[in-house]
Amino acid sequence: MRLLSAAFTGNNILITHPRSRSDVLHTDRIAPDLGRVATRSLLLAFTFTVGLAHAQVPDPSRRATDVEQHDSSRFDHLMEMAGAALESAPDSAYAYCLRAEALARSTGRQDDAGEIQGWLAYLDEQQGRIESALRRYRISLSEADRLNDTSGIATVLNNMAAIYKDQGRITESLDAHGRSLALRRAIGDSAAVATSLNNIGLIYQDQGRLTEALDHYDQALELYETTHDVDGTGTVLHNIASVFREQDQLDQALVYLQRALTIHESSEDRFNMAYTLDAIGDVLVRTGQSETAQEHYQRALRMRLEVGDPRGQGYSRMKLGDLSLAGGDPSAALIEFARALDLFTTSDDKRGRCTALYELARAQEALGMSDAAVRYGSDALTLARELGHAALQRDAAGLLAKAHRSAGRWRDALLMSDLFFAMRDSVRSDENRRRSIRQEFQYDYRLKEAKLMAEQEKKDALSAGELRRKEVQRNALLGFAAFGIVFAVVDMRRRRRIRAEHERSNALLLNILPAEVADELKAKGHAEAKHFDNVTILFTDFKGFTEASEKLSPQELVEELNTCFKAFDGIITARGIEKIKTIGDAYMCVGGLPDPTSSTPAGVVHAALEMQAFMIARKKERDAQSIPAFEMRVGIHSGPVVAGIVGVKKFQYDIWGDTVNTASRMESSGEVGQVNISEATYALVKNETGLTFTPRGKVQAKGKGEMEMYFVGNSRAANRPTSAHR
Repeated sequence: MRLLSAAFTGNNILITHPRSRSDVLHTDRIAPDLGRVATRSLLLAFTFTVGLAHAQVPDPSRRATDVEQHDSSRFDHLMEMAGAALESAPDSAYAYCLRAEALARSTGRQDDAGEIQGWLAYLDEQQGRIESALRRYRISLSEADRLNDTSGIATVLNNMAAIYKDQGRITESLDAHGRSLALRRAIGDSAAVATSLNNIGLIYQDQGRLTEALDHYDQALELYETTHDVDGTGTVLHNIASVFREQDQLDQALVYLQRALTIHESSEDRFNMAYTLDAIGDVLVRTGQSETAQEHYQRALRMRLEVGDPRGQGYSRMKLGDLSLAGGDPSAALIEFARALDLFTTSDDKRGRCTALYELARAQEALGMSDAAVRYGSDALTLARELGHAALQRDAAGLLAKAHRSAGRWRDALLMSDLFFAMRDSVRSDENRRRSIRQEFQYDYRLKEAKLMAEQEKKDALSAGELRRKEVQRNALLGFAAFGIVFAVVDMRRRRRIRAEHERSNALLLNILPAEVADELKAKGHAEAKHFDNVTILFTDFKGFTEASEKLSPQELVEELNTCFKAFDGIITARGIEKIKTIGDAYMCVGGLPDPTSSTPAGVVHAALEMQAFMIARKKERDAQSIPAFEMRVGIHSGPVVAGIVGVKKFQYDIWGDTVNTASRMESSGEVGQVNISEATYALVKNETGLTFTPRGKVQAKGKGEMEMYFVGNSRAANRPTSAHR
C-alpha cells in the first residue's frame, strides 16, 4: 500500500516515510490530504465452511493452512483500516496498529511485528509523542537491519532525521539524511534519492546556506522529472520558490510557483493547489496586487473546504483577515481571525493559534477595544514564549505596551516596552545575518547562472573548432568572473566589518549626544553652542535616598536606581524628549531641543506624570515586599537656554542659563508624589486636554524669592481601568 498525505511547515515541504510491511507513506508536512490515499485490494474476510461431504475427518495440514490464511487476512484488514483512518482519526489508526502488532506477535510473524513499529512511530510523532516515536523508529531500524532491508533502513533514517531537525539537532539530522541518501543511491531508488535531496535542502535553507539548498533542490527536481513523479516535482518547485521569496526575487518565485500550480492542476491535487495558491497570493501582496491576491486566497479556501483541511482553512482565513485589516476594515478582519483561531484550536496547530491570537489583538486595538486587545495579546505572548518564536514575542509585546499605555497602566506598559526592545534587537540581529547571507547568495547564484550559460553555449556550438575557441574564451571569462566575484565577496565582507564597527561607533555616540549634534561633530570635528528661545526643563529628585542607601547594599541601590532611570529613559524617548544627565539620584531632561519640533511643553508634563505614576506603583510593589523604596519630587520650568558640548575627555552635551536654575527650584519647592510647574510652563500647557491644575499661589524658592507655582495632575487618573496583569 502507498499512502500519501501532506503537512506544511512554514513555506517548505518535508517528505517523510513511515515504514510498513511493504508500504511507503509520504508526509509532505503541509496538512492532511484525505484525498490522496491509495490502498491495495484486499480480501477483507474469509468464510470458513466445513463440509461433511468433503471431510468426515479434519485434515490437520489443511486446517493449519486455513488458520494461517485467516490470520493473514485479519492482519491485512487491520492495516487497511489503519491506513484509512491515518489522517482523519489518528487515535483509531493507532488502535488498529496495536491490534495488528499483537496479532502478528501471537502468530509468530516477527517480521510484521517489527515493521509495524514504523506506523506506530509516525502516529506518535504526529501526536507529539516524540520520544516514543524515536524509540519505535529505533526498533524498526533494528528490524530492518536484521532483515538486511536496505530500503527500510533508509526510510527509517529519513524519518528520524526529520525529528532531529525539529529538535534543532542539525548535525544528527544531516548525518541521518546523509546515510539514508547513500543507501538509496546504492539501491538505485531515484524517487527516494530525490526525497533525501529535498529534505537536506530544507536543512540548508533553514541555516541560511541558500546556495547549497538550491543545489539540492535542483538535483531533486531533475530526478523527480526523470521518474515522472508529479507529487515530488510540485513539492520541490514549491521549495525552490520559497528560496527566491526569501531573497525578495519575487519574479523568479512566481515562475516556479506557477509551474507547481500547473502540475497540481494537471493531477487535480486540490490539497497542494491550495497551498500553492496561497504562496502566489503572498507574492502578489508584496508586489501591491491585493485584489488579485484576495482572489487566490478565496480560491484556496474553497478547495480546503472541499478536501476537509481545517488547518489550511485557518491559514486562508488569516490571509483574508490581514487583507481586510490592511484595507481599513478591522470588523471584517476580526471575524476572519476568530474563525481562524477556532480552526487552529481544532487542528491543534499551536503556531497558527499564536498568530491568530496576536492578529485578533491587533484588530481589537484598531477597534478601540483595549481590554480585549490586552487579553488576546497576553495569550499570544504566552504561547510565543512557549514556542520560542522571537518575532511573535516582539510583535505581541509591542502591541501590549501600546494597549497598556493607552489605559494608563504604566508599570505594565514599561515591562512590555522592555521586552519589545529586547526581542526587537534579537530579531534584528537575525535579520542582519540573513541580509548578509542574501548578498552572498546573490553572488553565488550569478556565478551558477554563468556556469549554466557556459554549458548551454557548449551544447549549441556548431563545430569542434568553434567549440574550442568558445571554450578558451569562456574559461577566461569565467576565470575573470570568478576572480571578480571572489574579490567582491571578500570586499563585501571587509566593508561589512567596517560598517559594523561604524554602526557601533555611531550607536555609542548617539547614546551620548543628540543625533543632530553628533552629525555636526562628525562633519566638522566640533559642535557649536546654540541658543534656544524656549525649552521645557524637567528635574526629578528622590526623597529618602540617603535612608534607603543605608538599608540596601551598594549593588541593590545601583540596581534600583537603574530600574527607575531606565523607566524614565523609555518614557522620554517615546515623547521625543532629550535626556541631559543624571547626578546621583537626580534626573534631568529637556523638551524642545536640539530640534524644537521634537517635543512640546505638554509632552514634558505628561512624561513627568508618567514618571510619578511609575514611582508610586514601584513603591507600592516594594512596600508589599518590605523593601526600601523611593518617593519622588518633580519640577518643570520653561524658558531660554544655551546648549552645547563641554570638555574633550568624556565630553557631555549640557544646557546653561537661569532657566535651568529655576527648573531646579521647581523641583526642590515641590512635594513628594506631585509634579510642580512654574507660571511660565503653566501659560504654555493650561489649555492642554486631560490636565488639571491646582494653583499654589506664591511659594518661596531658594535664591529666587516668591514664585507662582502649580501642581498638575491627570484628569483621566480617576477613571483608569484596572488590569488583571497589574
